[in-house]
Amino acid sequence: MTAVSLIVATVGRTTELRPLFDSFAAQTFKDFEVIVVDQNDDDRLVSYIQRGRMLGLQIKHIRHHPANLSAARNVGIEAAIGEWVGFPDDDCWYESDLLEKLKHRFACPDPLSGAAVQWVEEGLPPNLMPNLSWERSCRFRDMPTASFQLFFHRKLFDQIGNFDCRLGVGLFFGAGEETDLVLRALRAGALLTFESEAKVHHPIKIPAPNPQARHAARLRARGAGALWAKHDLPSWVVIRGLAAPVVRPLMSGSFGSDLALGLAVVRGRIDGLLNWRRQQP
Repeated sequence: MTAVSLIVATVGRTTELRPLFDSFAAQTFKDFEVIVVDQNDDDRLVSYIQRGRMLGLQIKHIRHHPANLSAARNVGIEAAIGEWVGFPDDDCWYESDLLEKLKHRFACPDPLSGAAVQWVEEGLPPNLMPNLSWERSCRFRDMPTASFQLFFHRKLFDQIGNFDCRLGVGLFFGAGEETDLVLRALRAGALLTFESEAKVHHPIKIPAPNPQARHAARLRARGAGALWAKHDLPSWVVIRGLAAPVVRPLMSGSFGSDLALGLAVVRGRIDGLLNWRRQQP
């Protein structure tokens, strides 16, 4: 059995795949496959995938429509033959020893197991804990985990299910699918460790001070509101989450674009909270 399956769900991007595939080819740990879930309506990725194969990568190319990030990753999970599964973004890249640094985790037979690697550009979180926990994560006090940082034992999905296709980029609830997966894993008793020596690079995107950025922030914030409702988190977590985006700019004296962005986030979180509750039976 292949040790690791790396699922790359992608749409709209092309040149970003070149450094990603180069970083895969440079891995010192070689027992992995790459599954590209292509959500484009054309053949823009074909030449990049051919080049990746010429670099020696074992690549499965799967077409998936309509575009839905969570659904695309689920398609990749079902096609994966690796005992462990990772979810690199199409615009990130791995340091050459990332998989090597995780080799001790890949040797773990426990299906309730996972790992989060270090996002270099984000830096190490304060008060770093070696393991994630339900108690901290449900209060949003644990290390934030982007999907491209996460690796899970394949059998964990058999126990907790795959990504929730109602959450993610391009949907009404425009984010939160990876946080939801982590919360479900932790609630099921999974041991999720933080591996700070294994490093992934991903650009940090600072929102521009314009209406388009505020609209995008509102869409993403709906995911947080949905998570509050889905996981029935305490009311004080909700209140804090609604207050913080506005209190922070007010305390720093930012009454312009920062405050406007914070208000957009608050509106989005309220959207997500109320609409998730309305859609439940």
